[in-house]
Amino acid sequence: MVKRKGLLLVVSGPSGAGKGTICKAILDQNDQIKLSVSATTRKPRNGEVHGVNYFFLEKEEFTSMIAKGEFLEYAQIYDNFYGTPKSAIMETLDKGQDVILEIEMQGARQVKEVYPEGIFVFVLPPSLQELKNRIVGRGTETAEEIEKRFSCAFKEINQIDDYDYFIVNKDVEKSVKELEAIISSEKNKVTRYKNNIIEKFKEEL
Repeated sequence: MVKRKGLLLVVSGPSGAGKGTICKAILDQNDQIKLSVSATTRKPRNGEVHGVNYFFLEKEEFTSMIAKGEFLEYAQIYDNFYGTPKSAIMETLDKGQDVILEIEMQGARQVKEVYPEGIFVFVLPPSLQELKNRIVGRGTETAEEIEKRFSCAFKEINQIDDYDYFIVNKDVEKSVKELEAIISSEKNKVTRYKNNIIEKFKEEL
């Protein structure tokens, strides 16, 4: 009845909380949700495809886009820039499709300034000890890197006030259902569609 614009879902959380796993699972189950593709100035790695894994840009093009305000958020990490192009996301949202953006807190704050109507979801671990167990279990970081990530986790959790919802990720399947419930609830929020609803019924008078 009411034409619904897509939702921009911004998902954050400490390393090891499982936000990437939750995002991948919900994308696998729902073809109406699209993953945001970031832009970067780093060179493609073997097997990476432009427009699928990243939009691979020259530094001059990237900085020009910054100057024109064409990113929802961006950051410089070492010698390379990373950012979320605004136009591709807005086109997808206008088609009524939802977009999920898995991003760190600094980027999420930038997105909130540019697009405050986004849905901001924070993924928590069941406990800090469980978080540490997960990071250790990945076997991809050194002991020093593990301690650094663990010490950052509480500082990151302290930023939860910037978010609308939280999910305690004990079980991925349950966490995905909770995220789906958040999406469903937001799609029926009066404040989002009040004008559309009134106009729809006004036409029938």
